[in-house]
Amino acid sequence: MLRSSVTLTDLVAAVRHAVDARTGWTDTADLVADRLRAHLPGPEILTPEQRLGRPDRVAGHLLHAEPDGAFSVLGLVWRPGQTTRIHDHITWCVVGVLSGVEHEELFDDALNPIGVRDNPPGEVSGFAPPGDIHRIRNVGDETAVSLHIYGTDISRVGSSARRHYN
Repeated sequence: MLRSSVTLTDLVAAVRHAVDARTGWTDTADLVADRLRAHLPGPEILTPEQRLGRPDRVAGHLLHAEPDGAFSVLGLVWRPGQTTRIHDHITWCVVGVLSGVEHEELFDDALNPIGVRDNPPGEVSGFAPPGDIHRIRNVGDETAVSLHIYGTDISRVGSSARRHYN
């Protein structure tokens, strides 16, 4: 459930609590996903200007990076038709859709398609390597906004993607 009254401070405190449990990546992704479900903000967590996105690519906005590098929170804005390349990740990741619909394609290690899902507002999912190869695209007519929480400081490493596939 989206809650416009949830603040970034509330969300960061909840994620910090989950990460402090110091479990493995898969369990951490599950714990953080549970916390995000309970503290899922509305798209207003981004400014009106940030929610406009970019015409040339998916726009990412760093909202928080934990000082010790344990996690970071990004708001992503997807204009209609924007997509990622097929990729996997350097760490666990949790995604919550705030507006619009994100179409996700899942792949196995040989890049065979193994699933497709449309993630509407309020949908939260978490995953960890291995088994995290996917592509996300906005196939709708409206801009989509999602919150991505990664198990690293994205401002230090530059990207959550470990590999891109053709």
